[in-house]
Amino acid sequence: MTTVNLDRPVLDVDPFSDAALNDPDPIDRAIREAGPIVWIPKYGFWASGRDAQVREIFQDWETFSSSFGTGLTNVKRDEPWRKPSVILEADPPIHTPNRKVLTRVLSLKALRQLEETFRVTAEAMVDALVAKGSFDASADLAFAFPFKVLPDSVGMRKEGREHLMPYSTLNFNAMGPRNDRYHAARKIVEEMGTFAYVDAQMARENLQPGGFGQEIYAAADAGEISQEDAGMLVRAFISAGIDTTMLGIGLTIHALIERPEQWALLHDDPSLAKFAFDEALRFSPSSPIIGRTTAGATEFAGVQLGAEEKVMTFLGAANRDPDRWDRAEEFDILRKPVGHLAFGYGIHACVGQMVARLEATAVLTALAERVRTIAYDGPPERFINNWLRGYTAQPVKVTAA
Repeated sequence: MTTVNLDRPVLDVDPFSDAALNDPDPIDRAIREAGPIVWIPKYGFWASGRDAQVREIFQDWETFSSSFGTGLTNVKRDEPWRKPSVILEADPPIHTPNRKVLTRVLSLKALRQLEETFRVTAEAMVDALVAKGSFDASADLAFAFPFKVLPDSVGMRKEGREHLMPYSTLNFNAMGPRNDRYHAARKIVEEMGTFAYVDAQMARENLQPGGFGQEIYAAADAGEISQEDAGMLVRAFISAGIDTTMLGIGLTIHALIERPEQWALLHDDPSLAKFAFDEALRFSPSSPIIGRTTAGATEFAGVQLGAEEKVMTFLGAANRDPDRWDRAEEFDILRKPVGHLAFGYGIHACVGQMVARLEATAVLTALAERVRTIAYDGPPERFINNWLRGYTAQPVKVTAA
């Protein structure tokens, strides 16, 4: 129920409850319908779930800062679980050179060089799975493919990759409240010795030649960024570049399975794969919340916000805003979903989004070309995380094309 308290619109909901994480659409809808911005008293933050206001927040980085942390923790005031990112949790001028380096490293030219590798890997993986007739579309494909190709592209060592998922899971749980999910995830990485692995993998000497990691260090050698920041940029791939893509591919497959007519469209025209992935992210973003913090007191959408107050943008809500999208609640791969907010917007928009699209397109194209029908062979299991959405298991049966 929405109320008004001290001129603040208030919505008394818990976006991080088990019920909300298992069925997030009602929470997204409530936040969007409550108004342009609403106070969530349980956690003491503002929430915005309308397209126009979310874009305004992202665009105005001086008012709505990333440097206080993009989760619930104010990393300038409270001790963060790890050193803040120099790209995700930084504003200009710190953000600018680091962003410039990553943008160049992940250029279209660089990605074109990876496209054939991604295609061949995806086709081999899908061929083996289709031959079996049934498999887990999450674990065996949506997770397995990015888990291989992205670390290879960065130049990560083969040994120790079992640490990547637990570390990334902790990273995203830590964006939310310090609840049982966060503590359980932290316990796992501490028992595994994952922090030591990450520290080692950030180092130049542990990166393979020819990968993104060595290119980042080359920029440090050229004086564009510091050596320390180079290691931090490598860490960004470890913590935030895998889970979101894995889950996004899985969410796309889920949406297509639930709508056989949409799968038929993709099978008939596999070139629609890139649109299917973006439409799935519009419809259900794998990373549905991005946080900002007010740098000072400000008025926004007619509401007075105080200094250093957290503002959470709910992308799942904004991406189904009927004021922005026709048939917002429909999943349609014939839609051209240009401008969805799943990758953010403005100077902090996800710098790796083209890599994610390239990975997803390779997998979905290979699957569409080889599979005539796909259906669940058991109930899918949701991935429960404070800050991510998706499925850990999707048992499917397929008929080959």
